[in-house]
Amino acid sequence: MSDPARFAVVLVRPDSHENIGLAARGMANAGFGDLRLVGLDRLEAPAWRTAIHAESIIERARFYPSLAEAVADRELVLGSTARVRHDFPLVPLDGAVARLAEYPETVRVGLVFGNERTGLTQGELGLANLRFHIPQAGRQPSYNLGVAVTLTLHAIAFRPGPPPALRRHPPLDHAAQAEAGRRFREMLERLGFMHDTNREFIAEKVEDIFFRMALTAKDRDVILALFRRALEGPRQHRPGRPREAAGPGKERS
Repeated sequence: MSDPARFAVVLVRPDSHENIGLAARGMANAGFGDLRLVGLDRLEAPAWRTAIHAESIIERARFYPSLAEAVADRELVLGSTARVRHDFPLVPLDGAVARLAEYPETVRVGLVFGNERTGLTQGELGLANLRFHIPQAGRQPSYNLGVAVTLTLHAIAFRPGPPPALRRHPPLDHAAQAEAGRRFREMLERLGFMHDTNREFIAEKVEDIFFRMALTAKDRDVILALFRRALEGPRQHRPGRPREAAGPGKERS
């Protein structure tokens, strides 16, 4: 079983406090305890009514004004969505669980679930390093929020089989990944690549690319060094001392 202490469940703008309680119950069933709520500043009585034997999770829940702040300390962020979109890769739940197993047990993970009716916005999904969906039979409505959380955590906690041979390097925390993307966009501005007609589009694509890469410290340093060199321009060539021409009795070395 994967260490549950390194996982945070993040619910973004949930409508139903009953669903929050059900999500907490699912967390307790699978051994998880870190619940984070975005867009709320308190919990109401229905959350306790449905959080059977999970009241301690509800009591310890933390509140955040934005998703970016809720996942700032996470190195890997997974976003759940029921909508298949053509503008970004989407993997099924078992694929996401397999990907998680490729990282060291020290990597801190945020599991993000959106509003029951509208899900995560495009901008919120853009903050995820990996986007996943939970398969369902036919064209059914999306899973209830509490059920989606429970299915996801059960798949992570009780993943069968040995760990994969591949082991990835741990990524930067999410705040550092976002900062690297910001610095990269600034460099593109200075290179003249971004302008009024494409700035919003390019900024969104850069953020998407950087988060999908789940940047390690080495990745960040190499990418930013390359673009710093591009900003500096080509180095002026300094020719070496000309070699003495070979004369009679002399050999070239």
